[in-house]
Amino acid sequence: MSLDIIKVKDNETIQKNIGRIFRKYNIIEYKSPDDYLTVNDFYKVYGYCCFYQADTENVLEILPEELTITFICNHYPRMMIQHLKKQRNLEIYQADSGIYYITGDEFPMQLLITKELDQEENLWLQSLRKDIKDAQEIEFLLKTYEEKKHSKLYQAAMDVITRANWSAMMEVKGNMCEALRELMEDEFQAYGKQVTEQVTEQVTEQVTEQVTEQVTVQMIKNAYESIKDKNKISQILKVPVDVVEKALEE
Repeated sequence: MSLDIIKVKDNETIQKNIGRIFRKYNIIEYKSPDDYLTVNDFYKVYGYCCFYQADTENVLEILPEELTITFICNHYPRMMIQHLKKQRNLEIYQADSGIYYITGDEFPMQLLITKELDQEENLWLQSLRKDIKDAQEIEFLLKTYEEKKHSKLYQAAMDVITRANWSAMMEVKGNMCEALRELMEDEFQAYGKQVTEQVTEQVTEQVTEQVTEQVTVQMIKNAYESIKDKNKISQILKVPVDVVEKALEE
């Protein structure tokens, strides 16, 4: 989940389809490909928008009509939409592919469903999903990224796309041309290293737990040979009595 604010300069008009409702201050809520947009998310973002308008030194320093809210997610939030229609009497209509306007409120609002967006018009936002399977689509995305790979914004987008579609990306990587393979080598190595570190950490934790348990059992057995009192051993080693009893049964 990510909450951001996009500020538009005075007298600047956004022509791109996903920014046509934008005004001066635009609150953006983005959900990862695996996440869902809920009714609570709506009120959290709506509340933040109200707070952003009010948290100023002067009264009405930011006018309510200068604010918009945009929700971005991969799954159409049916429960949230039903709630807005029934409880808040708001209207929702589709303005373009993957773009839904929520009307009837003081703040203009829109819902962007990434998987429904036009690929030509919204390539990067449309690709922020976890069901990319087509090899040609992935190759086109990688080729486009080559021109933008030095931008942190595009790096962040490619990172999300790679994580969400790791298997498909690896399969395409094995078949794509040498130039593209070199282009993506750092990204694949970085993510592969992270996966390796996570697996190593999990295995280390499991081994540590097993070793600790074995040491504790041996200590209990050694202590019992001398003390012969389970309660005292429990107090000395600071372990529950049932742990002592279980160790002695092994």
